[in-house]
Amino acid sequence: MEHTSDSDNHVIQIYNPSGVNLPIRQEIIKQLLSTIEAGETVFYDMLELVYVDEDEIIRINQKYLDKDYITDIITFRYDPDVDRKNIEGTLYCCASRILEQAKEFDVSAEIEFYRVFIHGLLHLAGYRDEAKAEKNQMTERENYYLSTL
Repeated sequence: MEHTSDSDNHVIQIYNPSGVNLPIRQEIIKQLLSTIEAGETVFYDMLELVYVDEDEIIRINQKYLDKDYITDIITFRYDPDVDRKNIEGTLYCCASRILEQAKEFDVSAEIEFYRVFIHGLLHLAGYRDEAKAEKNQMTERENYYLSTL
């Protein structure tokens, strides 16, 4: 699955080397992107959404974050962090981990895939989740944006 969209001056590229059948729809991705832009006063200029397998997410986590475990998403922002108007970044998502989380949280795979996408967009917008208060704030924002679907 590879999609490129440049509507509304966004470039969104979706890649799926994981081979997992993705329960997402491009129109929902675009809707969430626009809703988050309005809610967070940001603009996502260029995004890559890459769904990888467990080996690849571990490799990325080791190489760039010096961590040795599976995670659901790793986010990289590329633009100079001077404003919130031309955000460029890549969201590396572990498709199999997201499917596992959907079962753990007793939600549909579709909802969990969108939640992880929202989480990555919030990271690109400047949210952090290292401290408990930060994590709680991100979860509140994720839940809010999921409720707009």
